[in-house]
Amino acid sequence: QGVQRGAYHFANFTPENGNPKQFITLMGSGAILLEVLIAAKTLVAQGIEVEVISVTSWSELARDGRTCTDQSTQKVPYLTNLLSHRKGPVLAASDYVCAVTECIRAFVPEGRTYKTLGTDGFGRSDTRAALREYFGVDAAAIVRGVTQMLP
Repeated sequence: QGVQRGAYHFANFTPENGNPKQFITLMGSGAILLEVLIAAKTLVAQGIEVEVISVTSWSELARDGRTCTDQSTQKVPYLTNLLSHRKGPVLAASDYVCAVTECIRAFVPEGRTYKTLGTDGFGRSDTRAALREYFGVDAAAIVRGVTQMLP
């Protein structure tokens, strides 16, 4: 696949009947990638094909995108290329604030809807599961987000 600049294709999940009714790309990073994978399993059971992208660095994706779109270069940003092989919405989930996942919006291919889930807020203490549910970055919230994005 060449040099990876902050993300890589992790997996595709296709419904058992091999005839998906819809398609979604899920992007996740760190511990939230596990929530993305749980959500992918639920979505596949609903007949939705899911592509999962593992993000190793949101800032590296943004840095690469800015460098490539600079007036002096004619390169396509790595993320744009990575996401250009498919169509359909893209949902990005992280346990950072939404501003982090928003930093790559400009490099999502034209025509693909982009939604971000993050932990915007402050000063909360609880279990990780409870906090993920509270901030809406757990598997159930990811599934709800996808449901809102698909026609």
